[in-house]
Amino acid sequence: MNLDEQAIHRKRLAADGYTILEGVIDPALRDELVADLDRLAAVLGIGPSTNRFEGYNTVRVYNLLLHGPRYEQIPVHPEVLPVVEGVLDGGLLISSLSSIAIGPGEDAQPIHADDQLIPIPKPHPPTVCNTMWALTDFTEENGATRLVPGSHVAADNPQYGGEYDTVAAEMPKGSVLVWHGSLWHGGGANRTADQVRVGIAMNYCAGYIRQQENQQLGLPGEKVKAFPRRLQELVGYSVYMGLIGHIDKHSPAELLHHGTLEHQMVWDAIG
Repeated sequence: MNLDEQAIHRKRLAADGYTILEGVIDPALRDELVADLDRLAAVLGIGPSTNRFEGYNTVRVYNLLLHGPRYEQIPVHPEVLPVVEGVLDGGLLISSLSSIAIGPGEDAQPIHADDQLIPIPKPHPPTVCNTMWALTDFTEENGATRLVPGSHVAADNPQYGGEYDTVAAEMPKGSVLVWHGSLWHGGGANRTADQVRVGIAMNYCAGYIRQQENQQLGLPGEKVKAFPRRLQELVGYSVYMGLIGHIDKHSPAELLHHGTLEHQMVWDAIG
């Protein structure tokens, strides 16, 4: 994706609160992820949830970076990450990485905003930017994500269980939906008899916001040590704006590399 294409998607995000990147997931990786998510659910004994929000006919696998190199490719995808950085900035973090498989008969998820538990007045600068990887076709019938366009600039959050006019983010498999964390949305109802709508929720937050999944405790240090440097930064082994996340004026990445890294605190930079 060139800079002009990135600019188009960023304009759509600013105006509507979302955009769709079609055909960006490699077909081989897409199919491998579908198969491996089935394997993980079986091995880990994961079934549908017991609450309305996660879904009574929806299977979710959390903390996917724990489960191998396939998932390590997702947060740093070269077609997707630059668009998200345009909403947040280069100091963003991985907030969570999980799968969402909506089965036949599932009801629509309550409309919500992903940042609504962050207690600051709205509208506000983006603190969260999330993505949904379509590993199967997303259709209105099988549970495509429902969106309220333009709601990312609303002065409040949706009421839990409220009824709202929405549009379905229909997209062919291999696409990625990107949305502003303040956008009102929810998983759709799956009215099919035999289709499972499989997606991966790759969620990001600003570098000064606490992550949904605790990446530092949820991922063994030895595993993170083998990650590419950019992925290490994204899970939190970094310092935001020369200040947030340091350890005694040192980058937490030094815990992985067992040595001093070149790093300048904001106080030193301003003199």
